[in-house]
Amino acid sequence: MKKIVLLGSTGTIGRNTLDIVRRNPRLFRVTGLAAGSNRALLESQIREFRPVLVSVDRAEDAAALRRALGRRSLEILSGPEGAEAVAAESAAEIAVSAITGFNGLGPTLAAVRAGKVVALANKESMVAAGPLLRREAKRSGASFIPVDSEHSGVFQCLAGQKHSDVRRVVLTASGGPFLRTPLGELRRKKPAEALAHPRWTMGRKVTIDSATMMNKGLELIEARWLFDLEPSRLGVLIHPQSVVHALVELRDGSVLAQLSRPDMRIPIQYALTFPERRDGLPPALDLAAVGSLEFFIPDERRFPALKTARWVLGEKDSAAVALNASNEIAVEAFLEGRLPFPGISRLVDEVLAEVRPRTMESLEDIWAEDCRIRERTRRILAKRT
Repeated sequence: MKKIVLLGSTGTIGRNTLDIVRRNPRLFRVTGLAAGSNRALLESQIREFRPVLVSVDRAEDAAALRRALGRRSLEILSGPEGAEAVAAESAAEIAVSAITGFNGLGPTLAAVRAGKVVALANKESMVAAGPLLRREAKRSGASFIPVDSEHSGVFQCLAGQKHSDVRRVVLTASGGPFLRTPLGELRRKKPAEALAHPRWTMGRKVTIDSATMMNKGLELIEARWLFDLEPSRLGVLIHPQSVVHALVELRDGSVLAQLSRPDMRIPIQYALTFPERRDGLPPALDLAAVGSLEFFIPDERRFPALKTARWVLGEKDSAAVALNASNEIAVEAFLEGRLPFPGISRLVDEVLAEVRPRTMESLEDIWAEDCRIRERTRRILAKRT
C-alpha cells in the first residue's frame, strides 16, 4: 500500500486525487492533507480518509477543526509551516503537489528535500524554481512524476527513449474559450465567459491561464526543467479536441503521441500507480466517436502570453519568477473586474520590460524577487485603475 500526502486537498486536483484513492482503498492510504480556507470540505475529507497530519491556512480554522473533530489521533497545523510539515510527513512516500500558484513552492520544496516522489501538479513551483528543485532532488533522491495532462503525456512517451534521440517535444493546447472569438471582441469578455472552458474542469486561475494561453507558456518552462530540454526542442500546437496531450518527435522522424479523454483523474492515477498501470476510469477513449483531430500553430496576436513566455524560456531564472508573479496579480485583477481580458498580457509585458534577468541561487533569492515583482505589478495596476 502506498502512503500519500496531498497538498491542496480541497482544490480540483486534490478532489480528483481523493476520488482515485476512494476507488482504490487497498492501494493507497492518505497520511496527510494540506488545504487553504475551505474548512468544511477539509473536515469532511479528514473524517473519510483519517490522515495523521493536517494543515490549513489560518490558525483560527485549525482551532475550529480541533473542536469539531474532538480527540482524534490527529495533529492539526496552520500556515505555510504547517503545509511544509505535511509535505515532509515521514510515513508517506508520495507527495501530490496541487496547491495553486506560487504558494505551492514552499511545500513542494519541503517534499523534495524529504526525498519524496513528487506527483507535481503545481507548475508554478517548477517555473519559478526549476534549477533549485532539480539540485535539491539530486541531493535527496527525490523524483518527479508530472500530473498535468500534457507533461504526463510527455513522461509516458519518453519512457524507454534515449535523451539524445528526442528531437522535439510538443505540448498541445485546447485554445480555451476564446479560440475563435474575433480579436476586437476580447476586450469585452467577462470573467464568467473566460471561466467557461470548453474541455476541462479546472480551478479559476488555471482556467484563465488557459484562456490567455499563459498556462502553455508556463508549461513550456516547466517542461524545460522536468525533462532537461533546451528551449529549441520545445513547441506548442493548438488541438481543440484535447485528446492528444503531447507529442514526442524522435531523430528518425517517428512521432509518439499520448492520447486519452480530457479527464484529470487519468494522469493522476498514472502518477500514483507508476510504474504500474491499473484499470482505467470508464468510459475509454473512443476515437471513432471523436471523428477528427485538428492541430493549429498558435496565433501570437490572439495569445501574446505565449510569445512572452517563449522569451522568458531563453532567459535567466529571475525572468520566470517575474512572469509567474506578474501573471498571478494580473489574473486576480481580471477576475475582480479591474482589468479587461487583453490587459492581463499587457500588464505582464509591462512588468517584464523592466526586468533584468539574473540567476537565482537560493529560495530566499526567489522569494525576494517574487515579492519585488508583485509590488511593482500592483503599483502599475493601481495607476491603470
